[in-house]
This record gives sequence, C-alpha cells and structure tokens, in this order.
Amino acid sequence: MNSRTLWLLGAGLLCLAGAVFAVETQGSAEANPTGANPNPVRLMRPPVAPLSAMAQLGKQIFYDASLSSSGTLSCASCHSPDHAYGPSNDGPVMLGGANLSRQGARAVPSLTYLERQPNFSIGPDKGDDDNIIDLAQMAAIGQQAARTTKTAGGNAASAQNIVPQGGLFWDGRADTLQDQALFPLLDPNEMGGGSAEIVADKLRHAPYANRFVELFGAGVLKNQRLLIAEAMFAVARYQVEEPSFHPYTSKYDYWLEGKARLSENELRGLQLFNDPDKANCAGCHTSAPTRDGLPPLFTDHQYEALGAPRNATLAGNRDPNYFDLGVCGPHRTDIPEQTQYCGMFLTPTLRNTATRRAFFHNGVFRSLEQVLDFYNFRDTNPEKLFPRAADGTAQKYDDLPQKYHANVDVSDPPFDRRLGDTPAMTAQDEADIIAFLKTLTDGYNPEN
Repeated sequence: MNSRTLWLLGAGLLCLAGAVFAVETQGSAEANPTGANPNPVRLMRPPVAPLSAMAQLGKQIFYDASLSSSGTLSCASCHSPDHAYGPSNDGPVMLGGANLSRQGARAVPSLTYLERQPNFSIGPDKGDDDNIIDLAQMAAIGQQAARTTKTAGGNAASAQNIVPQGGLFWDGRADTLQDQALFPLLDPNEMGGGSAEIVADKLRHAPYANRFVELFGAGVLKNQRLLIAEAMFAVARYQVEEPSFHPYTSKYDYWLEGKARLSENELRGLQLFNDPDKANCAGCHTSAPTRDGLPPLFTDHQYEALGAPRNATLAGNRDPNYFDLGVCGPHRTDIPEQTQYCGMFLTPTLRNTATRRAFFHNGVFRSLEQVLDFYNFRDTNPEKLFPRAADGTAQKYDDLPQKYHANVDVSDPPFDRRLGDTPAMTAQDEADIIAFLKTLTDGYNPEN
C-alpha cells in the first residue's frame, strides 16, 4: 500500500473538514504524512486540578480493604488502576466473600469513562446524530448508516425502536457512581461488608474518620444512613475528579488530534470497524468525537441481546434452570415484566479493551480474537462457538431461554448472515480490527 492510498484511506475514515462548533481544526490535508489524520481536531478533555477534600476522602475509601469481610478486598482490588480500573486476575469473574472463595456473578466492568454515562431510561433511540461531527461526512465511513436496531422484531417496541439506555452495571440498575459504589460493598459475593450497621461502624473507626467530621460535622458519625451515603458520594467524587479515570490518552485520541500516525493495519482496522457491511462495530461503539469536541466514548450507552454462549465455569450456571437475563433480572428486579429486553446487556466502552482478559457479561470469551470470532461466526458457523445437541446441531443462544431467542439481534451486520453464508470478515480483517482496538489503550506517548 503506497502513501497516497494510505492518505486516501485516512481521509475517507474521518473527514473532519472545517471548524464545527467548538471543534477546532489544527491542520490541513496538504502534505499529509503517511498514516496521519488529514484533518485533525482539538479534543476537549476534562480539566486537571488538585483533588478536593471530598475526593481525597473518597480515594482513601476506594483503597480501604478493611471495609470488606475478608479484610483484603477494596474497590481497587477489582478495579485496579494498573488495569484501566478493571480486574487484575485472569478469570472470568473475581472471587470475594469472607474467604475469597465466592464467585462474582458477572465479569467486572471497568470504572473508566463513566463520567458521561446517562441515567437509565427506556425510550426512543435518538442515537448520536445530534452530537457526531459533520453527519454527511461521517456517513461516508458508516458512522450514521451503522446505527443498529436495539429492539427485537415482532413487538410493539420495535416499531418505534424503543430501547433501554444508560445506567451503570451490566443491567443499568444504578444511576449514579454513588449508588454503584454501594452494591459491591454489601454484596456477599464481592466485598461482603455485611449489613449497613457493620459498614458504618467500620467507617467510624477508620483512620480517616476525622475527615467525615471536618467535612460534615460530628453528627455525621451518629447518623448511619448519612455516613454511608456521604462515604459513597466521596468515592464518586474521587472517580469524577481523578484524571486517571478518564485520561483520553490513547493513540487514537492523538491520531484524531494529528499527533500520532496509524499503521497500515490500524487504518484498515478503523475502516472495518466503521464499515456497516463488515464489522459494523461503530453501530454501537461510536468512534467519532461529538460536535463540541468531546472524545468518543466507544459506546452508545444502549443495550443489546447478542446471544453469547453460556460460561460453564460460572458456579451459578451449574443449575440448568438459572439464566442471567440482564435488564429483566435476576440482579435487576424493577422491570421483570419487560420481557422484550430479556438477554440485553449494556454496551461497554471499548477504550482499554485490549487490556482485558474477560469479555461479555459472563466472561465467556478470554481474548479479542475469540470476541471477533463470535461476531464473525455466530450465524454462519455456530458450531465453532456453541455446544452441539445430540443430533449434532449447534445449540445457539444456549445461555438464554428459548422463549427469549427472538430478542437476539439477527438483522444488523455482521449478524445478518445465515448458516453457511460467507462470514463478514476474513482472518486478516479480524487481525486488523484488533490492531485498531489496541490503539484505544490509554497511556500512549505521542513523542515516541
């Protein structure tokens, strides 16, 4: 591939010509170096400032293992800063409880890039059309055309494309970082802190107890409910103010700004990522900055049922009648009647995804190669992914009851193929996409 071909590929991938609202261009397409973005933009990152007293308290709580029943697990144990605030182990889930012998129910998500997560809601799919830079140009790379249908066919919601969106955890059951912090603290399979009374008593005797008094007055230590609420709010403030939770320092960020060059494989991977007839990743994992210059989050904050294989290594799955149905249960309990969403899980950010060792809500996949194979072969060669029945046929969607199989996306590429069709991607396509995904890892030095 010569330099002109690479330049044209880069231009077709992200043609951000002219100043659009708050986004400022920093260069032109003339004399563009090989692999560089021909029309760089200025990204608007969160400001960096010293942590407030509240956030400093939250940091101490975030790293306090004494709040757990084992005395060895803190928030940072499962959300390690050395692993993009994701898990540091090699297993599909983390172990917790008093003896660190109980499996968590789901793969631990990263805590990075949650500062822009909207609250959970169910409503019309507005997409990102009002936020993506220059829609006419982005459509050329499939960003607009790649919008996916998040509702199952054949129900009333599908007519209007009513979709679940926002919220935290795989099922969106928490709306705020404050609420999110409390769940694992009390979950017997995780930190297992026990009752609210036990947690409050530990906070009263923690080395940082005086900080509560300084911030809220001596009365806070006597009010159990207020004490725990303020502790969790402090943890949330730490996540919001600490820059390492949302650094936006990946190679791709610097490429958007014209400060880094993508290799041939990375450029091809970006094209395939955005191509609505190929990987179609951008249909859910938005790759374009917003109109006001905010970096892309690589998620549309919505939910989808993909029909991932059952993970036989999870203790809960030993019961053949147990199913994790995501939005409609069992961990979320407020909308079980919304069965058209059973099997749907939150679309995670793909930032730092190359640092993970467990993928999807049940951690069934252990590498990006396995994830891409799932997208590529789920419908054309399901025998590569699912167990076989007695008659030799692949048991597709074996982690979802038959009555909810209609909820699984079978219309959006690459899931629009049929048994025996040619898969959407070649082996080289998959390798190129993975090369691009690795450019989403934070900590890149543009000077190298």
